[in-house]
Amino acid sequence: MKVEKIYVYPVKALRAVEVNDSIVTKHGFPYDRRFMLVHVDRDKDGSTIYKNIHVAHYPESIFFHPSLDTKADLIRIDFKPPEGRGEKQTLDFPLKPVTEDLEIIPIKMHLSEVHAYKMPQQYSDWFTSCYGFEVALVYLGPNYRPTRMSQTPIASKQPSGWLSSITSTASSYLPFGSKELSKELLTFNDCAPYLVCSSKSMEDVAARISSDKENLDIIKFRPNIIVSGAEKAWDEDFWSQITITSSSNSSSSQTRIECIHNCGRCKSINIDYTTGKPGEKESGEVLKKLQRDRRVDVGMKYSPIFGRYSFLNDDSEGNLINVGDEVVVSRRNGEHTKFGEFSFTGIERDD
Repeated sequence: MKVEKIYVYPVKALRAVEVNDSIVTKHGFPYDRRFMLVHVDRDKDGSTIYKNIHVAHYPESIFFHPSLDTKADLIRIDFKPPEGRGEKQTLDFPLKPVTEDLEIIPIKMHLSEVHAYKMPQQYSDWFTSCYGFEVALVYLGPNYRPTRMSQTPIASKQPSGWLSSITSTASSYLPFGSKELSKELLTFNDCAPYLVCSSKSMEDVAARISSDKENLDIIKFRPNIIVSGAEKAWDEDFWSQITITSSSNSSSSQTRIECIHNCGRCKSINIDYTTGKPGEKESGEVLKKLQRDRRVDVGMKYSPIFGRYSFLNDDSEGNLINVGDEVVVSRRNGEHTKFGEFSFTGIERDD
């Protein structure tokens, strides 16, 4: 098998950036989901509330196309709406903002909390003009969110009971680079630093649709690493660990990815990426078609499964992986895994 594609999502819920290679870290790819957008709303008492923007409920997010200029330390966002949905616009903002004078706000995702920085108002105003309602651009900065799963690569090493609860809470306020407490910390990813998908399984998804195939793309499933060459569709359900071998003229490295949990799917995969609305033809029925036989995880029995939530093995920190690298399944599970501590029942992916 091979690494077919590598995707980074600089701003959560917006389009992906395809890259040829990337450093891997225990927190994900270096520029993956370190920014996100929130809908600034008001509660009945007039207080401000922040609603996380994600594709399922804010499908117009797919009109925003990011690109990275790492030499200039910039992110560029091109807003490309269809005719009648606004004017094309472009925004640049720093990849590594100075946070000293920025307002700090709480962000909560899937029972996991973190403090984030509101970017300067001109950036939020730009997104507000595109969306048509008040939006704020926020930056994770040096903070990370705790992983809310009972099973992670180091879960067995964690204390139990009340001490475990304290540890999880404290972890959400750890600065970047801290090695204290749990190492299983996230950016604005949903549940794990990496999502691994198989292109062979995507072929099975496409085979379920007789027409409207042009609106079906694996990018709707928001993968980080796409693996090609699997022997059969859905073989990744049983992957426990994959090893990626990278070779160059001077050296080679082996990157071990721990495939821990299944990824349950929501209505975001029904969005037509040309219109920013639910698909009107078969591409708008992908979730329904997968529900027929892909509800294979008893931990989220109502959600069809596609992809594996994955973590980096400690011995692979800082390795470089490339498109075209060899991939082998270095450990298998004998049966389907069960989603961890909390379930996605009634919870939709934010990616």
